[in-house]
Amino acid sequence: MTTDKYASEWSKGPLSAITRLPVRPSWRAHAVQASSIKPQAIRWLWPGWLAQGKLHILAGAGGTGKTTLLLGLIAAITTAGRWPDGEVCREPGNALIWSSEDDPSDTLVPRLIAAGADMNRVYILQGRINGEGEREPFDPSSDIDLLRATAEEIGGISLLMLDPVVSAVKGDMHKANDVRRGLQGVVDFAEQNLCAVVGISHFAKGGAGSSPADRVIGSQAFSALARTVLVAAKQEDSDARVLARAKSNIGTDEGGISYTIEPFTIDGGIEATRVIWGDLIHGSAREILRDVEDNDEDGERSELDEACDFLRDLLCHGPVATKRIKADADGAGHSWATVRRAQKAIGAEAKKQGMGGGWVWQLGDLVEPESEKSNLLKKALSNNSEHLRDCLSAFGANERLRESSNPTLCDKPYQPLGACTTAPQGHDWNKYLTGPLPDGTSLPSLEDDAEDL
Repeated sequence: MTTDKYASEWSKGPLSAITRLPVRPSWRAHAVQASSIKPQAIRWLWPGWLAQGKLHILAGAGGTGKTTLLLGLIAAITTAGRWPDGEVCREPGNALIWSSEDDPSDTLVPRLIAAGADMNRVYILQGRINGEGEREPFDPSSDIDLLRATAEEIGGISLLMLDPVVSAVKGDMHKANDVRRGLQGVVDFAEQNLCAVVGISHFAKGGAGSSPADRVIGSQAFSALARTVLVAAKQEDSDARVLARAKSNIGTDEGGISYTIEPFTIDGGIEATRVIWGDLIHGSAREILRDVEDNDEDGERSELDEACDFLRDLLCHGPVATKRIKADADGAGHSWATVRRAQKAIGAEAKKQGMGGGWVWQLGDLVEPESEKSNLLKKALSNNSEHLRDCLSAFGANERLRESSNPTLCDKPYQPLGACTTAPQGHDWNKYLTGPLPDGTSLPSLEDDAEDL
């Protein structure tokens, strides 16, 4: 019987090439029996609203006062004051703020003072610094690890504010993998430091009436990773605002609180704003937001109306690539079929960017100047050139303008799109034809079909 002299070594696992001793793998899966894990309750900072060690999203449309609202909550944390629902904060804590949208000296600090915060317990990130004293901007997408040492130095923190939370994502905020990869460091920081992380975000345009959690701009991974999604809304032509729980994996996801934002002058005559909390509101976030946002006589605006507003806002500054429109529409919760209907409703046009370029959409008043060949054709027709009129066809006009003879094309009457596709120019001839055909009918466009190919 033949035996394998190396069998005993193989059975021991991988061996060192030098010592021939077993080598332990660097990593292995670590499974723990559930019976060995001690259950514990959620540790709440603000019971039912903000939890220690968890990621939260605070989203809303512009003008709802999201930053001022959150600074008001920070004031309650740093002074062990009362929460908006009347609950008392159990003990004072520290807060760490990073904001790329508001200046600390003329916006954040005045609003914190107006809210009554303990300024000695609030820390505002203003970059990163090395051992030689060199300073650089702080980047949440790559520098979250640096905050661990900072949190220890200041004696721990109860809340980290990230404004906006999309800054923590290095990549495309519409791609779930990029969002999950970027926010994982934020989630880990919250767990390791047992603090609540609140990231401020915006509503995608055109989402009124849909699920509030789905209205958060960007990939749905933002709402999926957050344990709680809070949403803010403002009534048009009114100071009335509401804060509601749109989603919670750790508690109830219903109920809200009304609030207003009022001006306040701090010492030195500096103007600021602060939040004034109102009454508790019952119902789901969708119902609460609908009552505030719905000003139409017939109820909620139609999906087409919202999609039209979305497209106008997106295209108002010039042409936008079709791929980007699709991505933004998906992030805003619009179906592509509705967006295509909205395109026609607002008169947006699809255009090809040169020979090697992609497709773009643009508003009707931004149409590019007509080509020289198109102008030549119009001029010829306006001069009653019967010779040209008799020979025009859907695929032969440009050829005749170049004064070449092609009896198989020019002697035939107008044919529907798709005919004579063996002609040298094929479908490209369509872009040189503008205006009515000889019989007064309009030539259908191939733009939509070509764009979808």
